[in-house]
Amino acid sequence: MKIETEKITALRHELHMYPELSLCETQTKQRLMNFIKRETDLAVTDCGKWFYAFYPSQKRNAQTIAFRADFDALAIPEENDLPYCSQNSGISHRCGHDGHSAVLCGFAMAVSRYGADKNIYFIFQHAEEIGAGGRECAPLIREKNITEIYAFHNWSGFPKNSIVIREGIVQCASKGLTISFMGTSAHASQPEDGRNPSEAIAKLVLSIGEIAREKDYQGMVLATIVNISAGAKNFGIAASEGEVSVTLRSFYEADCEKLENRILEKAKELAGDYDLLLSREESDVFPETENDQAAIKRVISAAKTCGKQIVYLKEPFRSSEDFGYYQKECSGAIYYIGNGEKYPQIHTTEYDFNDTIIETAIEMFAALSGINQLQ
Repeated sequence: MKIETEKITALRHELHMYPELSLCETQTKQRLMNFIKRETDLAVTDCGKWFYAFYPSQKRNAQTIAFRADFDALAIPEENDLPYCSQNSGISHRCGHDGHSAVLCGFAMAVSRYGADKNIYFIFQHAEEIGAGGRECAPLIREKNITEIYAFHNWSGFPKNSIVIREGIVQCASKGLTISFMGTSAHASQPEDGRNPSEAIAKLVLSIGEIAREKDYQGMVLATIVNISAGAKNFGIAASEGEVSVTLRSFYEADCEKLENRILEKAKELAGDYDLLLSREESDVFPETENDQAAIKRVISAAKTCGKQIVYLKEPFRSSEDFGYYQKECSGAIYYIGNGEKYPQIHTTEYDFNDTIIETAIEMFAALSGINQLQ
């Protein structure tokens, strides 16, 4: 099987130059759709914020499977001196989604050229970084009777081109929780005339750490304060409103819900103590990502077919991944391809997708799909 690495690398660099944030990936999606239409004979379906391509196998009673790639970027400035550096100020592909989607395009080219013994959906997904894209795309699994789905993520700290796997929970459930208190204002010289939420906020912040350290969770839980505010910086006015934002994270969704409920119970108690109105808002909700045993066995088999080193994770990654929405619908696995032990970590200004893993990524998809002429 010939892989057109140079063409895929050029596409990756083009995507890197024009990064777009979650829910704003209009040009990125169009570039990917144009590439698939130009370089393959696959049918393309535009779903608004995302799209998919489809290959119908010529094999009778063929199984239907899917592969997914994400294409959104991050609000991190481009600081690398690259010939293809970001042209969109303050935005860059610091997670490697440009590489993920370019690889899926390369795999689509190979399937279009050589054929495969399975029906294949190629899902190009938006908004992974905020957990919204997977939730929107996942109903396609049921709609098209897809029985298996796969994805990969590049990952630093592991041998280059190694295949990193874990059965069961592999990435955490998480959500952003903002708790807001509303009181009444007063002159700073007479704070007793108002209802200032500052003490309630301070007590809640201290309580959140204690709640996360309770011992009756199934696995790891983490509550990370990301923002605290109370009123405006005006020394003549006592604060009348404020909020606490916290990221809740756990190996299991049930623990995440338990952690959230306990924090909210404490917030309600404090709101009552200080006669404050209370409100809450959730954002960036991610399910647990749980790899199916049968799917992981197929990934292991594919890695052996491709002659790749396999690394077994002992513990899940703490980060989240919205691929878990697909895994609620069918058998599936996400695995990781090593960038190198000392390669810059994702979500840092030093990072850029490692183009030398492109061939491995396409070979793995091909092995999982039953593509013809793999060797």
